[in-house]
Amino acid sequence: MTIMKHFISLMLLLGVFTLAVTSCGRSPLDKAVKSALVKQDTTQAQFDSICSIIKQNPDRYKQYLDDQGQVDVAQLQALIDQVGADLRPPIRWDIARYGQQELSLTIYFERSGSMVPYDNAGDRGQLKKAVNDIINHFPGRKVNINIVNDGIYPYQGSVDQFIKDRNIYASTAGVGNSAFTDFQQIFGAILKAQDATNVSVVVTDLIYSPADAGDVSIDKILNEENSLATSIFRQYKGKSVLVHQLMGDYNGKYYPYTNRPVEFRGMRPFYLLVIADTPVMDRMAAQGEYTELLHPAAVRNSYRFNQSETAVDYCVVPDWKDNAGRFRVDHKDPSRLLKCQGDKNTGVLCMTIAARLDGLQKDEAFLANAQNYKLQSVSGFELKVTPITADMITGNNKAYLDGKTHLLTLTGKMNGPRDQVVISLPNEMPAWIAQSTTRDDTNPAAAGFSTTTLGLREFLDGIASAFGAGGNYTTITLHLEN
Repeated sequence: MTIMKHFISLMLLLGVFTLAVTSCGRSPLDKAVKSALVKQDTTQAQFDSICSIIKQNPDRYKQYLDDQGQVDVAQLQALIDQVGADLRPPIRWDIARYGQQELSLTIYFERSGSMVPYDNAGDRGQLKKAVNDIINHFPGRKVNINIVNDGIYPYQGSVDQFIKDRNIYASTAGVGNSAFTDFQQIFGAILKAQDATNVSVVVTDLIYSPADAGDVSIDKILNEENSLATSIFRQYKGKSVLVHQLMGDYNGKYYPYTNRPVEFRGMRPFYLLVIADTPVMDRMAAQGEYTELLHPAAVRNSYRFNQSETAVDYCVVPDWKDNAGRFRVDHKDPSRLLKCQGDKNTGVLCMTIAARLDGLQKDEAFLANAQNYKLQSVSGFELKVTPITADMITGNNKAYLDGKTHLLTLTGKMNGPRDQVVISLPNEMPAWIAQSTTRDDTNPAAAGFSTTTLGLREFLDGIASAFGAGGNYTTITLHLEN
């Protein structure tokens, strides 16, 4: 009996010792991260506090420091993701916005013959308002403005003067040669001058109008445009280009590729090309302050070139009205579903994923269309996409739906003990580019004149060739087991 008591005492002592060692094994950094997540204190001050722990112990936390001794945000994000995944429910804290330099904005405002009719005193001024909105909502207001046509010319007024100007083309009359726009000179200079903290926006009708085109055939002009775009952008594969198409009132002379002006009054497309280093574009996509730049209120269509695949925040909702059958989410791996069984009566297994897709820079019509997604599975699951609205969020599901934008519902029947379901959103040139392109802009009475741009597809295809199209915007993989 005495021996047994000593044995039990020894085991209890070892248990206490083990607990103490385990508790002491967690570093101050791990504890600080977990505390911030549990308290939901994801403020700049908390981020700075965590960075201080790293910098005060550089030897211990050297894996979280870069070569300059600054906090490596990507490595710290990996730690935060690891700690957050072990919590119930899992918690995500995106720190991409912290510890980064302020961005600057440079506007390149095209002043060519075919651009002047977009800004008449009697019209609604959609083009000017779109540019003003970007300037007004850009964080920090570090803004420079240039006028472009045959070259790049600094705007002589202040930013406030530009915003208040009711006839920007009249006040910039005589700046450069408005008879043609030198795409090679302009885009080449923009890309060469841009540094890692700059965002450039080119305001243009994207009509290639080279000097001395004369009687050159339209095929030759468009082939030249395509090759030119590839030649310019292939030197800058670290850049991303976001193309916005908008519509504006047009009243005046339009110059087709024959350079014989025609009168037109109505709506015409114009474009905002947002150019930045790819990490900068990704950073802006993760932050709400750049909504007006990335998602203009009046935008008709958008497409981003050189968009890297983005990991989205998602979770499987264990209890949702559309779910059918049974499954259990693995606590250690939220992408793994265990004990998957179809409904007893129908055999159907239905599960719902809540995902945050607003960082993909796609409009709602694109994200909500299940046909834009590619679904791979042995069992042949089908996909339904539903935008999350405020009325869907309740106390029971808030931990899963809060902060997410869409529900991805998978429905099918398990055709074996295991399956892997891969949901991807392919990066493909959108149909609107071809639909907005014309090869003949000489007749303003022709069908589609008011909605198309000469050579748009050729120019944008050139950019795609330079960067290399393809891949996915994002991919979500689930592993299912009986």
